[in-house]
Amino acid sequence: MRDGFVKIACATPDLKVADCDYNTDRMLDLIREAHGKGVKIVCFPELSITSYTCGDLFLQSKLIQSAEDNLLRLTDETRDLEIISIVGLPFCYANHLYNCAAVVYKGDILGIVPKTHIPNYGEFYEARHFAKGEPTDYTVNVGEHKPTFGTNQIFRCEDLASLTFGVEICEDVWVGDTPSVKLAQNGAVLIFNLSASDEIIGKSDYRRMLVKSKSGSLLCAYAYADAGIGESTQDMVFAGHNLIAENGSVLAESKLFRTGLTIADVDLFRLTRERARMSTWQSVPMDRDEEYYINVFHMEQTETILDRYIPPHPFVPSDKGILDARCEEILSIQAVGLMTRLRHIGTKTAVVGLSGGLDSTLALIVMAHAFDMLGLDRSGMLTVTMPCFGTTDRTYSNACRLADAYGATLREIRIQDSVRQHFKDIGQDENVHDVTYENGQARERTQVLMDIANQQNGIVIGTGDLSELALGWATYNGDHMSMYGVNASIPKTLVRYLVAYEANRSDGVLKEVLLDILDTPVSPELLPPEKDGTIAQKTEHLVGPYELHDFFLYYMVRMGFAPGKIFRMAKKAFAGVYTDAVILQWERTFYRRFFSQQFKRSCLPDSPKVGSVTLSPRGDWRMPSDASASVWLKELDKLAQELTNV
Repeated sequence: MRDGFVKIACATPDLKVADCDYNTDRMLDLIREAHGKGVKIVCFPELSITSYTCGDLFLQSKLIQSAEDNLLRLTDETRDLEIISIVGLPFCYANHLYNCAAVVYKGDILGIVPKTHIPNYGEFYEARHFAKGEPTDYTVNVGEHKPTFGTNQIFRCEDLASLTFGVEICEDVWVGDTPSVKLAQNGAVLIFNLSASDEIIGKSDYRRMLVKSKSGSLLCAYAYADAGIGESTQDMVFAGHNLIAENGSVLAESKLFRTGLTIADVDLFRLTRERARMSTWQSVPMDRDEEYYINVFHMEQTETILDRYIPPHPFVPSDKGILDARCEEILSIQAVGLMTRLRHIGTKTAVVGLSGGLDSTLALIVMAHAFDMLGLDRSGMLTVTMPCFGTTDRTYSNACRLADAYGATLREIRIQDSVRQHFKDIGQDENVHDVTYENGQARERTQVLMDIANQQNGIVIGTGDLSELALGWATYNGDHMSMYGVNASIPKTLVRYLVAYEANRSDGVLKEVLLDILDTPVSPELLPPEKDGTIAQKTEHLVGPYELHDFFLYYMVRMGFAPGKIFRMAKKAFAGVYTDAVILQWERTFYRRFFSQQFKRSCLPDSPKVGSVTLSPRGDWRMPSDASASVWLKELDKLAQELTNV
């Protein structure tokens, strides 16, 4: 439960119709199994104690009494287990029979929630047996227990406020005005659905879409427990299609026609942060006259062993088919942004500094797409290569070949002499390879590009990417500046895939040069090469692996997570790749640089927003340039001390 991770489960037991003793035994088996796996809440299908397909047997008092007796037995036999069980049963109240969910924990029944929407179509004749559930705050007698009865109930953990859940039953999610909407607006971060949904052709796809979309629209985790084998097959077959979704994504899904547990680690802190971030989220009741009863329970916060898959590259889809489609979409967004700017200005010339590296390559790819959209001659793409002290033969050659392959105009301007003159003017020793030595070259390149753009009535296209902006790995008023930055919301891990996508659909020289650029170490090439002519200044040796920094960036900016939680997730995502000490070292570097370099992001050129994370001062990120990082760094210092003491 620490860091907001809670393990939950949907359980489909092997049932016998109307055999409450047998069914409860099977449910107890699954509860104990779930508890042994660290599950904190387990949800069973609709009417699971009796089975859903009892038909007119629901009108038999013996079955109703047996269901209540077994609810009491289940409550008693789980009193020593630190797990909440949500079970289904028919329950009689005020001379009406209701299709209910009972929430059981530590030897107590916290509440009984009746089904709101009672179907009466096709094979579902529930209205023949069950009354419609209504909002109440009455208590009912179940043995010695006095749980609250009514649809308007929310269950909240006193020890972890974000562990707040609500319950709806089967048909409740298939209707337009689902109870889960008000439950979520009144604080429920988890929604559990006890269901008995028959299986017909295509229904599993629709069910999956429904659960995903509901979790997305409500910014919640949605657990759907479905009836399966053991239900009567007289007219229907049930497949036990269990689903656990979080904010629009499926975390866990059972195979059809299987019994057992479907388990997932839900991230409650992520969901509460999403709700806080989204200004349109309404955390108040839709109907202010309708009160919700809060059932408070206590649960000790323990360490959740994470079984959840945490992708090491959160900006990059893991599915190859989705990745290709995403790359095409991103390139289109970038190109349309540039196309619109060129058309608005009325220019047919765009200038880019071509280094032979990944970022300038992606910028040229975007330029080519934009020029094609406008029907402009690609010769208007003016590429400038500016060899200086750190330029290697490999990058220089690739820049020239790339420009030729795209049909761009190439200009070579060697800037060594002008940089030396500048050093002479300011009294900089060329043999002192300090920040002035490096930035003097970067600013000279930007000056050349700006003046050529003026000369040609064009604009300078920026090449810097999101990862560089996050780290401040850009020379202020050097490569930091342009007239339109096409890569400013593309993280470095994604830049590589975009260039690879372009290479895979190219051929000949273009494909060859793109693949070689992908194989070239990332470097600003501002320091002299090695004696063998290879790149000496490798960015990731200086500031750390970009895949780690992109991971930190996503979960800090997009999710607002604390450094400790991000560190824990990074350990899981990069297990076997980096040691804990290395991850922590570069996480500290990330926070230190992120805070100290905000002044560079406060005056960025225009650029198209591509993903959910952007650092534009006009868009999603507004941060004071003089904000202190001490709160974040102190937490990292504490983690470092803990590592030292291990």
